[in-house]
Amino acid sequence: MSSIDLIPERRQRRILAILVVSAVLIWIDSTVLGIALERLADPVDGLGATPGQLQWAVGIYSLLFATALFLAGALGDRFGHRTILMLGLLIFGGASAWAAWATGPVALVLARAAMGLGGALIMPTSMAIIGWTFPPERRAGAIAIWGSSAGVGVAVGPVLGGLLIDHFWWGSVFTINLPIVAFGLVGAALVLPNPRSPQRRRLDPLGLGLSTLGLLGLSYGLIEGGHQGGWNRWQVWASIAAGLVLLAGFIFSEWRERQPSFDPRLFRNRRFAAGNFTLAVVFLLLTGQSFYLAFYLQGARGMSALSAGLMSLPAASGVIVGSQLGSRLAARYGVAKVSGTAVFVLAACSSMNLLYDVDTSLVWIGVVGALVGLSIGMTTAPTTTAVLATLPLDRMGAGSAVNNVLRQVGSVLGVAILGTIVSSTYQHRIAPSLVGLPDAAGTSAEATRHVAGTLGRPELVTAANDAFIHAMHVAALVGAGIVLVGAIVLVLAFRIPTPSQSPDPRAGEPEPADAGRL
Repeated sequence: MSSIDLIPERRQRRILAILVVSAVLIWIDSTVLGIALERLADPVDGLGATPGQLQWAVGIYSLLFATALFLAGALGDRFGHRTILMLGLLIFGGASAWAAWATGPVALVLARAAMGLGGALIMPTSMAIIGWTFPPERRAGAIAIWGSSAGVGVAVGPVLGGLLIDHFWWGSVFTINLPIVAFGLVGAALVLPNPRSPQRRRLDPLGLGLSTLGLLGLSYGLIEGGHQGGWNRWQVWASIAAGLVLLAGFIFSEWRERQPSFDPRLFRNRRFAAGNFTLAVVFLLLTGQSFYLAFYLQGARGMSALSAGLMSLPAASGVIVGSQLGSRLAARYGVAKVSGTAVFVLAACSSMNLLYDVDTSLVWIGVVGALVGLSIGMTTAPTTTAVLATLPLDRMGAGSAVNNVLRQVGSVLGVAILGTIVSSTYQHRIAPSLVGLPDAAGTSAEATRHVAGTLGRPELVTAANDAFIHAMHVAALVGAGIVLVGAIVLVLAFRIPTPSQSPDPRAGEPEPADAGRL
């Protein structure tokens, strides 16, 4: 398709506007659920969801998003990228309505899975349409504008979601998506081109099945290990083992393919492997921390949903500033110094959660949140650019797909690992205070507070808050340790020269002046 030369600039701007709206939809939904978690756990005003069910509601979205990304690109090549983008919008809109009026936790989890599938169909097809629409000299600017939708969604989602929850029912947070989907569908039908690739990729159903089932098995074992009787059940370990075997089978099957959807051979490059590992653990911490901080702010501290949403603004602002600042500094000083330092700061910020209590200053929490956002921005933008710069031009598409998938996998594991640590630690800590009460009273802090209100025992509320904050501290410490490993790996990989490079002090860093820019 030679539409690059045929599409006038005015239409290019309209095309970009529709794609930005579609991307904002995904980012709003990835953040807005966190504001609703406390209400969803409420047995009276919500669904009475257990911690495990809430972990699934968050994690299943990222899981389906990760595993369906490859399918979306292949379908777009075959049937047209606008066609698949509109299909993704339809699925996303229908699943949002399903989630808004879900009658129980299981229905909510299934709706979130469908939303993850819809989001996966939107993201890579949007990138493909940008590539087909804009000439090379304008493409980088278009991608930068499209990428800025992340900051908009992260900033708007929690605030708008908090406003709706404070005035309507919990499901109203998902109705945000419906007018955006409608606008996107109309705009896509009227404005977007429908490019197809002359070289159609295979759909890879085996890879899709193995990766999805493998991540499901691993996530099930990690999440359920912290609930329903602990880690000593054979079902937990069997699920984890089966998940690891299926994922190993996925890697093996992809390794043997001539044109794999997920190319494990790319990890032969040390910097590609290290950079993606670090990005995965950064998203692991980001998603896991967002999960337990939602319960900290609204549960332990008793903040309204809107107030909790406003507390996300410093972090969102930090991401926006950090992305631009990190790219410029990395171009001058190198990824090891800039992004490596940022990941070390991120680990330190996670450790600062140990200072959080029921009466910690909100100003201090906002400052830490801004540092977290700044660190994430200064890590993701330059590291992603540097990782893709390690690949030849003909492998950029495959490398970008791997990069996006591993971020989503990190998000899945963040909820599974850190969420499970919070849940299991809380249950162990609160048990002595619940002697003589039903076991269900100790499944979560929300359940304990509900029992305390029913029985008129305010001391149980204090015990629940103390136990939850202790559990949050343990998860924060574990998260800090994981991210610290990522920081060390990143610095070592990008500072140590490869055999083909001279051992000068800047070896392993991007040389061109614009190497760190998006």
